Amino acid sequence: MPRFLIERDIPEAGSMEREQLRAASAKSNDVLSDMRAERKNILWEQSYVADEKIFCLYIADTEELIREHADRSGFPATVVTPMRKRIDPTTADDAA
Repeated sequence: MPRFLIERDIPEAGSMEREQLRAASAKSNDVLSDMRAERKNILWEQSYVADEKIFCLYIADTEELIREHADRSGFPATVVTPMRKRIDPTTADDAA
């Protein structure tokens, strides 16, 4: 399945307390569970919280599923970027 980077504009995201982040995670998980029950292939991998944004990595069949999750959860999907390739520090060592 394709992987997507989602940029969410959320004012003061970096100031959110642990309980607020926990509640947001639970809401997202509930929507994802409902969508999977509807046989929609979407999975949240992880997120990074910055000052005014949250950056999320998702795996989904389509960008439309990413946007549906955003609509249903109430979390904006300001920019959705399909990831084409993945590299990390070990890529430099790969002889293939």
